[in-house]
Amino acid sequence: MNGPFSLAGSVALVTGASRGLGAAIAVGLAEAGADVAVHGNTRSPDKTCARIHALGRRALPLKGDLADPAVPARLLAETIAGLGGLDVLVNNAGTIRRAPAVETSDEDWLAVIDVNLHGVFRACRAAGRHMLANGGGKIVNVASLLSFQGGITVPAYAASKGGLVQLTKALANEWARHGINVNAIAPGYMRTDNTTALQQDATRSRQILERIPAGRWGEPEDIAGAAVFLASSASDYVHGHVLVVDGGWMGR
Repeated sequence: MNGPFSLAGSVALVTGASRGLGAAIAVGLAEAGADVAVHGNTRSPDKTCARIHALGRRALPLKGDLADPAVPARLLAETIAGLGGLDVLVNNAGTIRRAPAVETSDEDWLAVIDVNLHGVFRACRAAGRHMLANGGGKIVNVASLLSFQGGITVPAYAASKGGLVQLTKALANEWARHGINVNAIAPGYMRTDNTTALQQDATRSRQILERIPAGRWGEPEDIAGAAVFLASSASDYVHGHVLVVDGGWMGR
């Protein structure tokens, strides 16, 4: 790929990239020319790495639980050591636990916040230090429609994704003048593990489809182009933005 969307010569780290949205993003970045560090937690990232290798790009498999305060900085250090730098960070890893608010335990609340918000901040902080010292970079956080809406029986997830958008804006305010773009993608209803319960609920699935103007659930590959845009020089004047990729849901 040539022109402003090219990522040739870039190094990216994508968290939660063993499958689903993260895998699609990692492969999309590689198709645009990036070498990619591919993170997984409980699942191996090897399949995603194989897809990247098949494109002629380098891939580095990484493992670690982002709820562990030490892991985000370690992943960045391993990316820099293994691939020679870090130009793009995509914070895609996330978790969800469903229950009515009155039945949500402290354990479940913290498990979601630790990965979806604390882990993202720690990764952004480590990336920011590196990028400030190296003249710039791109950070892309994966938000959600529940960054704007409350959802049902997912209070911790909605709180974490709402906080993620505010974190994105706060970091953009600090780092834009230093050549660091911090933006977010808010996927709509995508066919991933996080939405399995909704897909299997016939009534809820029908209600969701009735509101989506595109008339279908999103596929992980629908996110890849947005990620390439926000990771490339095509978005150099885009800061603190939340790019919604939802089949038209928010416009309904």
